[in-house]
Amino acid sequence: MDEVTRDIQGEISWCMLFTDDVVLVDESRAGVNRKLELWRRTLESKGFRLSRTKTEYMICDFSTTRHEGGDVSLDGQVVVQKDTFRYLGSVLQKDGDTDEDVRHRISAGWLKWRQASGILCDKRVPQKLKDKLYRTAIRPVMLYGGDVIRC
Repeated sequence: MDEVTRDIQGEISWCMLFTDDVVLVDESRAGVNRKLELWRRTLESKGFRLSRTKTEYMICDFSTTRHEGGDVSLDGQVVVQKDTFRYLGSVLQKDGDTDEDVRHRISAGWLKWRQASGILCDKRVPQKLKDKLYRTAIRPVMLYGGDVIRC
């Protein structure tokens, strides 16, 4: 993987890589376009393909500065711009807020609670087993926002 990512990793790693999730970061659209094209060419040279339908971008709006115009494109096709996106179980928002992420985690936690409530509320199930189920299946979903264990 180091050979594939060497070209997009600069002196300071502005790219986050995890399995098949990649985040490219730059201060300008032109920089993102360059990195995206470099990433596409590098992957294709190694026999991989970058999904054009799953690729999206978000402009982080942390200040009142205006962003330059233009599109982000991949091999001539315009990439879809989003206000939020999910990365490693977290919902990232363009304004830096965490509201969507918190809502998602609470919702996921309640879903797991409802799925497990038959066991958690059953008087015949030992308390120790209920505690273990809560710690392994419900709490991690609330903390990490993903499906850790399917109940």
